[in-house]
Amino acid sequence: MPEHAIPLDRADLPGHGWCMSITLKHLEGFVWVAEVSSFKGAAERLNTTQPNISTRIAQLEALVGEPLFVRGTGSVSLTPRGRDLLPLARAALHARDDFLTQATADPGRLTQGTLRLGVTEMIVHSFLRPLMARIKADFPNLAIELTMDMAADVEAMLAQNQLDLALINGPFQFQAASVDLGQFAMVWVASPDLGLNDEPITQHALSQHPILTHARGTWVHQAIAAHFQGSRARLVPSSNLGACQQMALDGMGIAVLPHPMVARDLAAKRLVALTYDWHPAPLAFQARYNADHPTKSVATIAQIAAEVIGS
Repeated sequence: MPEHAIPLDRADLPGHGWCMSITLKHLEGFVWVAEVSSFKGAAERLNTTQPNISTRIAQLEALVGEPLFVRGTGSVSLTPRGRDLLPLARAALHARDDFLTQATADPGRLTQGTLRLGVTEMIVHSFLRPLMARIKADFPNLAIELTMDMAADVEAMLAQNQLDLALINGPFQFQAASVDLGQFAMVWVASPDLGLNDEPITQHALSQHPILTHARGTWVHQAIAAHFQGSRARLVPSSNLGACQQMALDGMGIAVLPHPMVARDLAAKRLVALTYDWHPAPLAFQARYNADHPTKSVATIAQIAAEVIGS
């Protein structure tokens, strides 16, 4: 009998003259096809081929005795029987993860596949390098597929099961399991060449320079636009905060950016922090993921993110 098998007396399956069994590979295929609504996507998640996933599902359906998926043109959805069995399959995979955690000294080394990680630009410029190093150390056989975008877009991808884990700031629109990563102050910064660092700056003086800020539609941009409403401030919104940071370094304007993004530039005196009596609210970051994710490694990596970013 195969390892981790649940025997079923179905000797009449097509192409098999022996008693087949449900294995964890069958359940993995089932859960991942349900998770991403795609045989191809499940194959990518499990580092195998689409025909292999199709075979696993066909065998599982034969053993169960009825279809688990409705196959459409370019889409896959669960049948009522599939929806009933999905929580049990997830529970079985979680039980496997619990067993490995208790039975092995280093369960992370047994974790394979791909983690689809979504982050904002602030994470990339501040914490991504130490975070990736820690994940690689704890999960050496796990590949990372990285997506960087604005927080709202990353959250939408998570809600659509296009990502496994998102490191993003609020406000949040969708329910998800979460781990707090901390709050990060927004700071006004400028090149020392502008000569603005000697004393508190007034709104009038600030408005004499282009104000480099987040993209239109973000709450940060909305807060800044409301603050300067009625003034002659020239807002320069950008979806690329790295470009805002570089423009500030080049003396092309005053930027308001999360402190972790500019901490090294401030320490090296390439930028100076301005004393101004108003700031946008701090960015509250979370590691967010689907609580029903097929593998518990995602929850573990969310905790790792909290350790790295909070250290």
